[in-house]
Amino acid sequence: MNTETVSGTFLLIAFILYTLSFITFVIAVTGKKWSSRDPERHAKRWGTIGLSVTILGFASQLVFFFTRWAAAGHIPTSNMFEFMTFLAMMIVLAFIVVYLIYKTSVLGMFAMPVGVIILAYALVFPPDIQPLIPALQSYWLKIHVTTAALGEAFFAVGFAGGLMYLIRVVNYSGTSKTDRRERRGVEFVIFVVLLIVAFVGSVFLFKGLGYEASFSQETTRIDQSGKEIVETGTVDYVLPPIVKPYNSTVVEMKPFLGMTEPPFTAPSWMNGVNAGRKLNTFIWSVIAGLLLYGLLRLVLRKQIGAAIHPAMSGMDAEDLDEISYRAIAIGFPIFTLGALIFAMIWAHEAWGRFWGWDPKEVWALITWLFYTAYLHFRLSRGWQGRKSAWLAVIGFVVVMFTLIGVNLIIAGLHSYAGV
Repeated sequence: MNTETVSGTFLLIAFILYTLSFITFVIAVTGKKWSSRDPERHAKRWGTIGLSVTILGFASQLVFFFTRWAAAGHIPTSNMFEFMTFLAMMIVLAFIVVYLIYKTSVLGMFAMPVGVIILAYALVFPPDIQPLIPALQSYWLKIHVTTAALGEAFFAVGFAGGLMYLIRVVNYSGTSKTDRRERRGVEFVIFVVLLIVAFVGSVFLFKGLGYEASFSQETTRIDQSGKEIVETGTVDYVLPPIVKPYNSTVVEMKPFLGMTEPPFTAPSWMNGVNAGRKLNTFIWSVIAGLLLYGLLRLVLRKQIGAAIHPAMSGMDAEDLDEISYRAIAIGFPIFTLGALIFAMIWAHEAWGRFWGWDPKEVWALITWLFYTAYLHFRLSRGWQGRKSAWLAVIGFVVVMFTLIGVNLIIAGLHSYAGV
């Protein structure tokens, strides 16, 4: 068994242990209601078990990380598979740190799923070890990426704390316009999380079924001399093509629900790299997300937030608000160092300038400005409770767009991260 195989095995073990730890924390929180003897002792015991399983999972992922580093010959944070697995590991580390401070099991019920979903999303990408491109062959790769990811990990825990607070304080029996608006807002956040879960599940399902589709696409570009050059490339799909690339022909397509030809073509103005496939992925994510959400609503017969709400009834809302704020307060200076200061130093070494308005740089700045505003409103304007929680939730949405949307949709100097 080679090092790469060992590495993948330990990543799978970590994924299983993280999932088990989430289940354990759910038992710790919900089991208090059916533990007639000593609910607090029950919660403490299962919370300790959950933390132990989490630490074992983290240790397994550390083994994955260092064995892959040994196999690759460089720190494994250079593409989407490697970076997202590393981010998941940092989210778990941030959770462990915050949990040891506050020792509340309900945090595990919300923070661990974020780590599990991020890790599952990473597994969608090809796990093959790739050589570093010249731009990444620097010791700054270790410094910049690791610190930026650690800061974002604490933002993820802040997101979990903010969502916990909102589910705890929203009035699910109220009939006022404000109550209904808050319920819709929380439900939309839950739907977005389910959207990602459904997307990951769809990819694994069709990969398991061996589904494939391939298109030959002609693209036109203008070279530096102004000459028009026509190029032909192949675009491969894992999900059944509802939308095919613009100006393309079918090379191979397995029938799906009677379809032997995609019913739609991506519009001509969507001329980015693999734009048709990305549009198809988005459509499948929405379809799968709606199906999953609808199934859960059918089973629960109420809003998902309303179903979770009773489990939060014993939590102090101020404690949840404090957890969210502290996590973001810890992550902000780390993110500032990693995503801005270290990034600008590396940019100067690699490209001869500190700042170049590259899309990734711009969105990293937007993220930093957002959390700067969060801390300003929190500390200077007294924005606590609901306002603070909503900012924590929205802030992590900005983080995820910076990590996923910019890498996979917007072309720029950081586009190699989407490979």
